[in-house]
Amino acid sequence: MSGGHDLLIAGGGPAGLATALYAARAGLDAVVAEPRQAPVDKACGEGLMPCAVHALTALGLQVAGHPIAGIRYVQGPRQVQASFKQGPGLGVRRTNLHSALHRAVVEAGVPVLPLRVEEVRQDTTGITLPGTGLRARWLVAADGLHSPLRRSLGLATQPCGTPRYGLRRHYAVQPWSPYVEVHWGRHMEAYVTPLGPQLVGVALLTTHRAPFDTQLEHFPALTARLRAETAVTVVRGAGPLRQKARARFEGRVLLVGDAAGYIDALTGEGISLALTGAEALVNNLRRGTPGRYEADWKRATRRHRLLTELLIRARQQPVLAPRIVPTAERMPRAFAAAVNALI
Repeated sequence: MSGGHDLLIAGGGPAGLATALYAARAGLDAVVAEPRQAPVDKACGEGLMPCAVHALTALGLQVAGHPIAGIRYVQGPRQVQASFKQGPGLGVRRTNLHSALHRAVVEAGVPVLPLRVEEVRQDTTGITLPGTGLRARWLVAADGLHSPLRRSLGLATQPCGTPRYGLRRHYAVQPWSPYVEVHWGRHMEAYVTPLGPQLVGVALLTTHRAPFDTQLEHFPALTARLRAETAVTVVRGAGPLRQKARARFEGRVLLVGDAAGYIDALTGEGISLALTGAEALVNNLRRGTPGRYEADWKRATRRHRLLTELLIRARQQPVLAPRIVPTAERMPRAFAAAVNALI
């Protein structure tokens, strides 16, 4: 094909920006379409697992944050914790992560255009973005959890199970633990992530549609530490979290990040999977094997998908849910193995 780009990346979140960086390193001509001005905030737990930290370092990025030693489960007086064996994770404000990725993409010479991509035209040699004159050999759909492109291309399928939602807020308090704490309630979990010397992020994953403060009241130990006057950001929400795609590759389109499918935020692997998927996608385009991307994506995410699915199914069983933390407490080695299997 004469003219045009190798990749048009629809979406300038972490998955799309990471894809652009990998593409630039591979010598591919990429352009990112993102209508929102950087940095873009989002409701997320903001804890980077060690594999995500290693991937960002390999891309040459240094992101400011607070070290995370591991994961701690808490349920009333019961608790169990597991340290990361591959080095520390990192608690990072989403805006700081996005700024670092965006800056690296711009410095790599990849254009970031203020465009929203909701539909494209495909032919045998590439894709065209109507009304813009933009053309590329491949379209990368990195447009998030509720990907309009996944839906318009007929790649979305109906998820099953009880919908879960995420809510997040920040508090100007000193972190009391070097771990990401997961507090287990009857119908929800509260994730506390250390983000700085005087900042923690609190994310709620819940099946209920109710205000953040109302749901946080189900965790008295947290409300005692997190007084209302220490809240420093507005509440952001996301969901339903579970999203399914029938394929990651169709014609001239490849899906990456949350657009490629998402189970739940319970294990905190969103950024890690986005980086892993972006690298696999670009490697296959560089090798001229786009059809292998689906299998590579499934192989790279299989362990995470299996363990997350099993944990969510247990979580949604009234008999099993209250036993998750007590079981982990009785079997700390198994808990540590499970935590480190996901990082």
